Amino acid sequence: MRVNRVVLMMVSVALAGGVLLWAQSGATASSDEEQGKLWWAHVQYLAAPSMNGRLTGSEDYLKAAAYVADKFKSYGLAPAGVNGTYFQPVNFDVQRVIASKSSMSLVVGCKTCRSYHEDLLVLGEDAILGSRSAQVGEVDAPLVFIGYGLHLPDAKYDDFNSAEVPWASLKGKVVVTINGGPADLPGPLKSYARTAPFAKALREAGAVGVISIPTPKSMDFGWQRVASGAGQPGMRLSLTPDAASVAAKHPALADEHGAMFSATFNPARAEKLFDGTGHTFAEILALADAQKPLPRFALRKNVRATVAGETSHVTSPNIVAELKGSDPKLAGEYVVVSAHLDHLGVGAPINGKTIYSGAMDDASGVATVLETAKKFGENKARPKRSMLFVIFTAEEKGLLGSRYYAGHPTVPDGSIAADLNLDMFMPIFPLKKLHVQGLEQSTLGADAEKVGEAHHIVIAGDPEPDRNSFIRTDQYSFVQAGIPALAMKFGWTADSPEYKAWRAWLAQRYHSTDDDLTQPVDLAAAAQFNAFYADLARTVADDPARPHYLDSSFFKRFEKGQ
Repeated sequence: MRVNRVVLMMVSVALAGGVLLWAQSGATASSDEEQGKLWWAHVQYLAAPSMNGRLTGSEDYLKAAAYVADKFKSYGLAPAGVNGTYFQPVNFDVQRVIASKSSMSLVVGCKTCRSYHEDLLVLGEDAILGSRSAQVGEVDAPLVFIGYGLHLPDAKYDDFNSAEVPWASLKGKVVVTINGGPADLPGPLKSYARTAPFAKALREAGAVGVISIPTPKSMDFGWQRVASGAGQPGMRLSLTPDAASVAAKHPALADEHGAMFSATFNPARAEKLFDGTGHTFAEILALADAQKPLPRFALRKNVRATVAGETSHVTSPNIVAELKGSDPKLAGEYVVVSAHLDHLGVGAPINGKTIYSGAMDDASGVATVLETAKKFGENKARPKRSMLFVIFTAEEKGLLGSRYYAGHPTVPDGSIAADLNLDMFMPIFPLKKLHVQGLEQSTLGADAEKVGEAHHIVIAGDPEPDRNSFIRTDQYSFVQAGIPALAMKFGWTADSPEYKAWRAWLAQRYHSTDDDLTQPVDLAAAAQFNAFYADLARTVADDPARPHYLDSSFFKRFEKGQ
């Protein structure tokens, strides 16, 4: 039977492993289960069916944002948005692709050639058209396979410039890539190469589009769920007058606004792309699953597509609150505690339901930020550094709210010392272990390990790097801005009951209508995590030394704005 950790934390000055355990201290501290119920009450409000999935910019999202701001105010936290409010409005361009009016085909030969053949693809079954980046209206261009599509010349690896397919040959082509990367490249580096460097390389090489192929091994759920989300609106940050200055300070945060064809191909149908090349997709997939080098070659066919869509604009706020630090010197620096509020709204029915409530993703993280804010607000001993409690919009649209905040902070530029982010931290089984994104990159990793030891929690890195989790949570926006950052989830060991529960949750509930209030949750484990998380934030805030990237980290260059 687990010892109730509250009993171990009754005295606010008690030290364990050099960490001040204060998050649940005090004579009136309640049990883990009772603390978990307080946390769950926030989730119940935010993920209620009446909230309609909190789509970015919707009335339901704004209602949820008002709830968060009201809680911050009740905890005694100062508004730290714009114009004396808790809100930082963010403007978005919205694009919805209309599949019924669009088409995509693979073409071999030319119309005057005897060997001409056009294979009309079934959108939703063979492929889906991208909606996040600006789409071209029409494309008719040769296809070329460039392996993993990683552009990392600094690491002496470049799929965009190989002996088989040199850089200059990509002009006017649509490149085809498969998820993954060679085993000798670190997981975070492979994930990073799929963000800003990828878009930049496409543009500079003169490519006109990209078709990506996920590997079944790296997919969180099956193709049917991927296709069901294709009708979701895509978003990107609207161009602002100061966008150029943000790009100058933080090049990795620069936006790509040029139109380019994009699509995702069903791996079960991907042999269509490789027919007639002398290679098979089965061969490519086996190499990718083994993290081995891939060949690059022309696919000897064109993609021909017409993309119909509609565009609009929406404004949706980040929510920001501040607790001023106590140290005259360190109070000018900020530790960010963050999560995202938006989810997918109302969409294609799954199991007869149409509301994508987002209870774990990420009402759970918002609830922990709120409970952490309450702990800090109630505690008379303020941290040495100031605290920022930031709830982001548009995470589901590509980390857009956090990207905007990282480039347009509401506190002085350069004053944010660290970000500790939560995104579906998954209290669905007892807390024994945490998987931490960014663990090996900065001094925050040692802080997490120290606090984990005090709480009897094993701290480990990402065991599934090819899921690209490193770039799929809002902590990555701070990484791109040169700010040390961590994100964390409940951990497991391979083939354990916890692992099976995690994979089952991904398969059944992730980005599904089943991520709702009916799912089983371990309230005691959530409370235990909240205690760890608050102690980690306090440890980082009180450390006289500012967090920094390790010399061994590739991402140290971003501290210098490179």
